[in-house]
Amino acid sequence: MTFEIPEPDERARSAARERLDGLVKPLGSLGRLEELAAWLCAAHGAVPPRPLDDVRVVVFAGDHGVAASGVSAYPREITAAMVRVFLAGTSGVNVLAEQVGARVRVLDIAVDGDLSDVPAEVRAHRVRAGSGAIDRSDALGPDEARRAFDTGRAIADEELDSGADLLIPGDMGIGNTTVAAALVAGALGLPADDVVGTGTGVDEAGRARKVTVVAAALARAGARVSDPFDLLTALGSACAAATAGFLVRSAERGVPVLLDGVFSGAAALVAREIAPGAQRWWLAGHRSTEPSQAYALKALGLEPILDLGLRLGEGSGAVQAVPVLRNARAVLAGMGSLADL
Repeated sequence: MTFEIPEPDERARSAARERLDGLVKPLGSLGRLEELAAWLCAAHGAVPPRPLDDVRVVVFAGDHGVAASGVSAYPREITAAMVRVFLAGTSGVNVLAEQVGARVRVLDIAVDGDLSDVPAEVRAHRVRAGSGAIDRSDALGPDEARRAFDTGRAIADEELDSGADLLIPGDMGIGNTTVAAALVAGALGLPADDVVGTGTGVDEAGRARKVTVVAAALARAGARVSDPFDLLTALGSACAAATAGFLVRSAERGVPVLLDGVFSGAAALVAREIAPGAQRWWLAGHRSTEPSQAYALKALGLEPILDLGLRLGEGSGAVQAVPVLRNARAVLAGMGSLADL
């Protein structure tokens, strides 16, 4: 399986930097905004870049069998309940996305609960019910990782074909920080204690349980972690595989993605192994409090735009970086030139 990942336009990036240096300001005085402006120009192949008017958040919802091991402060049933909250428009990401004009779409990828009452389009991409408990069994069955990956690619196509300018992968699933930690540890060869955080707010005893679970999962997976699809099968989930597919397809089509927190960071790390170079089309929206995200972003060469101490997930951190990107574009589109003074 090979993917054609386009190169961002380096001539546009260079032209953007030259233009930035000629604006009515001291050289480099707008700091990271200038870097982001040039990045957008490279992504769009134009100076200034196109407006980011149509921003989409896609929340991949699914349960993780590892939740039964007491790794979360909340029960598994919360996942299905939260799908209904997203649909009602009252979740954290719904409220925050509304402030920047972004649309939120939630999809049941692997919720282990009855969602027969929700619209059929929410369930249209369902892969399975939950995932296996990774410390005791594989997360996914044979070929399910590739099926979920292809599902994520199809979801990206749906969003892009209908006009999205910028994509944000969100996540909802009790136990997902444990799965993310296992994926990052497996991909980078790190010990469990280095990557495990407190997730939804577990105490030290809860964190210790997470470390034990992740260590057992890594030992069980063994050398299979060297192949990205085997890694997703052994330690991931349908949502992780779908998110990876979503990221790869966006890169194939040359459309920017704002990563959210720990879960999308872990999926991005695996996606980069599947499609080298795809990371050139991604930005890190914010820094999560979870340690595994820091390892993933360092490996991907990505620096978070925001650092607000967030750990909600859902895409909630990334949507708050959207105004920063729009402001970066505005600098190039609207500021005057020193030559005109």
